[in-house]
This record gives sequence, C-alpha cells and structure tokens, in this order.
Amino acid sequence: MKYLGIDWGEKRIGLAIGEDEVKLASPFKVAADFQELVKIIKSEEIEVVVIGVPYSISDVTHKLPQRFADFLASLKQAIDIPIKEVDERLSSKAGDARIGDKKTKASRDEIAAMEILQSYFDSL
Repeated sequence: MKYLGIDWGEKRIGLAIGEDEVKLASPFKVAADFQELVKIIKSEEIEVVVIGVPYSISDVTHKLPQRFADFLASLKQAIDIPIKEVDERLSSKAGDARIGDKKTKASRDEIAAMEILQSYFDSL
C-alpha cells in the first residue's frame, strides 16, 4: 500500500511518501494549498493518509486548533481513503535535527512529514 504523510501548516503542507512493504518514509514535496494536496493524493494513487495532529505540548485536553479541525474535516470529505491520525508533537523539532545545511533538498515541512509517517510505520 502507498502512504502519504502530512505535516499540516497554515502556510505550507509538508508531504512524505512511503510503502508498507518496506515501512520507510521519504520526504516528498510541499503542497501549497488544499487543492494541490487532493490532486497529489489522487495522482500518486495514495491508499492511506497519515496526518500529524498538532496537539499542544501543555494541553492535556488535546483541543485541536480550529483551522486544523476544519482542514481535517474537509480532507475527510474530499478523499475516500483511510486517514490515520498521529500525534505530531515535536516532529518539527526532530525534523530540524535531521536537516543538514542549506543545500539540503528536503524542506523542514517535508522532513516533519517524514517523521510523522515514519513514526506511524514504527508503531505497526
């Protein structure tokens, strides 16, 4: 099965791709907006989406930001494939630790998406 990891952000949507056979996530690209994301999911024939849920580290009630909740609801309506939710706390910081110098081709958003997808694979 083909998986797409998503690191949602209000300005950019980081993406990573992987397959369940090898359980290895790789940085893929950054989607500029929701419409581009849906096109990518369809054109890449993604079978499962794994999205990082932006919980606050100190928020024990796990209240989601409204913009993210709206995004997730729209995504569930736009695609007819499973969406797995993963706690993304610290994925961006972990991604920052993996980014080398400015010549690194993968962006911070793609690396964070890779961290999200890889954590999902590791939990299987």
